[in-house]
Amino acid sequence: MTSSDERQPKRRRLSWLVAFVVVLFAIYSGGWFYLAGRVKSEADKAVATLNKNGVQAGCANLQVSGYPLSFAVSCDNLAYEDDGRNIAASAGSFNAVAQITQPLSPVADLRGPLRTSVPGMVPLWIDWDNLQANVKLSWPLPRRISLQADGLSGQTDPADDTDPVQLFSAGKAAGQLQPNGGDLDYLGSFGDLEINADAIGGRVLPALDASGDVTLKNGIALIGTQMKSLRGQAIEIRNLDLSSGTARVTVSGPLSVDAEGLVDADLMIRLKDPKAVAAILGAAIPEQKSQIEQGFGALALLGSEPSMPLKVVKGKASLGFIPLGKIKPVQ
Repeated sequence: MTSSDERQPKRRRLSWLVAFVVVLFAIYSGGWFYLAGRVKSEADKAVATLNKNGVQAGCANLQVSGYPLSFAVSCDNLAYEDDGRNIAASAGSFNAVAQITQPLSPVADLRGPLRTSVPGMVPLWIDWDNLQANVKLSWPLPRRISLQADGLSGQTDPADDTDPVQLFSAGKAAGQLQPNGGDLDYLGSFGDLEINADAIGGRVLPALDASGDVTLKNGIALIGTQMKSLRGQAIEIRNLDLSSGTARVTVSGPLSVDAEGLVDADLMIRLKDPKAVAAILGAAIPEQKSQIEQGFGALALLGSEPSMPLKVVKGKASLGFIPLGKIKPVQ
């Protein structure tokens, strides 16, 4: 066999390989553009459906891009307005990107400010330096949704000529939701939270850090429903931690609200540096400063990190053996 005869099968195999790659890329390209078209049409359909129900919603200048190595959805701004319920919200540009190598893990970022108007609350203006969401998609619900914000701040957003009131600022904040059977787990934290004294009646609080690990019982069933009452709801607090400097308060245990609005709870309260905690509470609640100092002074005798049970039975609360009174039924 001559050398030219030996090269013929190799050329044919190379030609088949090239043809296979071309066909595969053509199928991929067709699928990409088909999906891009479906995203735009489904978004338009969803907006049209909302508008039929008296709601005005929009994702201005919706674009699908990123071909061929990613899939990106963006719009110039987001808006939602429901005149029937007097609810309105708007935000800046939105951009979500899923890489081809991780199609079920899109990353999204949203530009501020977020402006909201809800009955019973003053209009709000919430802004941030950076807000990013990470989603792990699955069916029928995402496996995890995570949010992280830097340079978060909030203020009132008056509709008239009055000056806005600064409410809070936080260096960073994060939250994560994920299904756990029929329940919904939440992990969250914030750092360097400063609450403006004018927002809490002139009371003064230092910068705070916090973290929480909580489960909302039957939370999956509540998704998509308009929860109008806390009655019948229950949570499990694995850890709720609030600190400032050496002062720290940690809470854990179950809490629920029955059909009549009465609270039941079996919580454990742990303190670190009770005197520092008392100083913060005394500044925040000056009218109770002497009682706070006396009570926490007694707790300090138990050590630098005392703990005590907080029990609530049908709205009647007690801290250890000390009755605290009755909690009014909640709505």
